[in-house]
Amino acid sequence: MVSSIIVEIRAGAGGDEASIFARDLFEMYSKYAQLQNWRCFVLDANYSDLNGLKQITFELKGENVLQKMKYEAGVHRVQRVPQTEKNNRLHTSTVSVAVLVRPPETEIIKINPSEIKMDFYKSSGPGGQNVNKRQTAVRITHLPSGLVVCSQVERGLEDNKRAALTILQTKLFEMKKNAAQNQILQERKIQIGKMERAEKIRTYNFPQDRLTDHRVGKSWHNLEKIMRGKLDDVVSKLQETLKD
Repeated sequence: MVSSIIVEIRAGAGGDEASIFARDLFEMYSKYAQLQNWRCFVLDANYSDLNGLKQITFELKGENVLQKMKYEAGVHRVQRVPQTEKNNRLHTSTVSVAVLVRPPETEIIKINPSEIKMDFYKSSGPGGQNVNKRQTAVRITHLPSGLVVCSQVERGLEDNKRAALTILQTKLFEMKKNAAQNQILQERKIQIGKMERAEKIRTYNFPQDRLTDHRVGKSWHNLEKIMRGKLDDVVSKLQETLKD
């Protein structure tokens, strides 16, 4: 079944290394999407000074995308020697992943223009550089719920408006589906916790070349292959063990 989801990846504990791993996770999911013949479209991205990602929001659309991606939600922990480490010390960092279902066309929430506040600012790219001299980035505040969404990828103002509205409509749909105005915020807290190192669903241990999913108590080796998007074995095990 063809479905569409929005994925949010946010750097947690660990500073620059967390941002770098957030970028690595996005690249892993992008490559997995290619292997699955899914469409991947970036809606918003906020880069760190070292070309990492403080946060990225993107849409995945394709066959069985929700069924295969829903178990990725949670805190992902990485253990490795960062590129920035001069003394060869092992660091532990965290990145959060939230998975939100995009509403079908028939259930898209209509947004009253009077209920939103729209701000514009300059987009920023890798390394913190301004990639546009004009104010093409968009921040939308939904006044009734307090939700704030942004889009600042390297496109024009109208494209960023549409992307931000897509994110907002998805979050409002989640709120409606769960029959509570604050449910989407609660769901995200449940999915990502406080991003502390101990709150993890999965650990990527690079020195031991091992990925461990703590929910199913299973490990896989060959991290380089996994980070290239070869997630089929992991996803299959999660679907088999954690099925609703």
